[in-house]
Amino acid sequence: QVQLVESGGGLVQAGGSLRLSCAATGSTFSFNTMGWYRQAPGKQRELVAVRSSGGITEYADAVKGRFTIARDVGKNTVYLQMNSLKPEDTAVYYCNAVRATNVYWGQGTQVTVSS
Repeated sequence: QVQLVESGGGLVQAGGSLRLSCAATGSTFSFNTMGWYRQAPGKQRELVAVRSSGGITEYADAVKGRFTIARDVGKNTVYLQMNSLKPEDTAVYYCNAVRATNVYWGQGTQVTVSS
């Protein structure tokens, strides 16, 4: 049973930084992609950043230049370094992993940025 375990959320002032981590347990195989989505109150879940096992990355326009995604493919772990945080980055951040047609989600971690 694959589980994605997230950590690193919290409360930070605008301009600050946070680092999210997500480790996949229960799997000895790597994922095609691992990444992060977020959902703010009253809004749909949206892509933040994703990284393939080959190193191809994609970022939402709103976070380009501020957020960096990294993966340890061997450890099935993905990270999100978030710098220059803004109040509009406040959301629940979800880890996501995809292998073939299987999609996995973490339980979510709250990130709150105060102005």
